[in-house]
Amino acid sequence: MTALASSGTTYAWVVERPAPIASGPLRRVEREIPEPGPYDLLLGVRACGVCRTDLHLAEGDLPPRRPRCTPGHEIVGEVLAAGPSADGYAAGDRVGAAWLAGTCGRCRWCRTGRENLCPGSRYTGWDVHGGFAGHAVVDARYVYPLPEGLPDEDAAPLLCAGIIGYRALERAELPPGGRLGVYGFGASAHLTAQLAVARGAEVHVVTRSAKARQLALELGAASAGPDSPPRLLDSAILFAPVGTLVPKALEALDRGGTLVIAGIHLTETPPLDYERHLFQERTVRSVAANTRADGRAFLAEAARLRPTVRAVRYSMRHADRALADLASGGVTGVAVLVPP
Repeated sequence: MTALASSGTTYAWVVERPAPIASGPLRRVEREIPEPGPYDLLLGVRACGVCRTDLHLAEGDLPPRRPRCTPGHEIVGEVLAAGPSADGYAAGDRVGAAWLAGTCGRCRWCRTGRENLCPGSRYTGWDVHGGFAGHAVVDARYVYPLPEGLPDEDAAPLLCAGIIGYRALERAELPPGGRLGVYGFGASAHLTAQLAVARGAEVHVVTRSAKARQLALELGAASAGPDSPPRLLDSAILFAPVGTLVPKALEALDRGGTLVIAGIHLTETPPLDYERHLFQERTVRSVAANTRADGRAFLAEAARLRPTVRAVRYSMRHADRALADLASGGVTGVAVLVPP
């Protein structure tokens, strides 16, 4: 399939000026439908998940890399056109585009299977325009085929919330049948908890939201409370971007336990006490994006498990409202934008 000439205009949301979401940093604009480059696909956006990272970008917690960039990195799209070097795709194919949009392919991290650490990495909705739009251009080398029979609004959250949660769970090194703590229970957590339960883990959720605690129990968690888990943990994943939870999560770890911080942004962390928080070989790890291998592995596992996706649908016209609801804690599960 070769590139087709695109014509006309499309709608898109842009971050006009990073600011608190209540002040309206997003603006809906019209622009020309973009042309795909040599390795690119032009997609008609069928759904796009709303991630907390989009909120961090809109509010300036993450500094902008491209002026007036369109957020959105959980894109389910239909191939409309392809560049001459984007082989293997036909018009009408359904693909998913995620956070990782490109790497250099040459550095020592790329050469050793750690492309998520590439200093030249680029990201959808940060370096390149994302999916809060009618159309998106993505690099064909960084897209994923999607499981058949999975609705667009259920597939979209898998592309970041699911993949990042998968990587966090892998880095947690949870032993077979082990006890996993999950701090915060939003989009990524509600998918990761199901993955852990399916693998035989005993999952304990800590969240202030009563609705989220109820959802956690419905999805198989052994406990869900507002303060601390009832048992010491073998591993824990911190999804909430709240630095004050780090020492609390470390205190809940058993000897040799691992805490993984899964977010791209975290508020300031209080001082740690070596004896209380780190001794007895407790470990703290972070997660930096994901590799394409992570994405392929997770989507294959999701195709088998078919996790429940608690999707809250918003029209693409109301992307600003979806982010505001996310900021205020008004979304239980994951917000997903769909075409108007």
